[in-house]
Amino acid sequence: MSDYTATGQRILLTLWVGALWSIGYIAAPVLFNVIFDRFVAGGIAGKMFALVNYLGLVCGVLLLASLIYQTGAAWRRCWQVWVLVAMLVLVVAMEFVLQPLMQALKMASPQGFTAGTPEAARFGMLHGVSSLLYHATSLMGLALVAFGLGGQQRTQP
Repeated sequence: MSDYTATGQRILLTLWVGALWSIGYIAAPVLFNVIFDRFVAGGIAGKMFALVNYLGLVCGVLLLASLIYQTGAAWRRCWQVWVLVAMLVLVVAMEFVLQPLMQALKMASPQGFTAGTPEAARFGMLHGVSSLLYHATSLMGLALVAFGLGGQQRTQP
């Protein structure tokens, strides 16, 4: 693997995982502590999470392609490949399944949810699942940062 490839991989991984941790564990909690209108804070946080998801899709696809190319035929035995695949699947689920469902519920209740209603319960359940997937994604990203992408060098036939 060339130094440029390794550097590019580190930059992409740092960008993605750094954004996951910065937005999810710093910016969003601060929003909810500073902006007392939960609906407004949630809207802003939702936009930031969407940006992180799209950033993750770009970085993840580039990292995955690079790692598969780097490892050659051995890509199926490279645990980092499977971690990246899992992270991408979770990002797709969050952005293209859960977020549209939560957005539809918000649009149906533009003034916010009344506690105890079925809409509030459904939103809470979707938000909980989304949070769980986000935490899993950020922890898998942390594992890649901690242990590296370190795929084996591609061998020439």
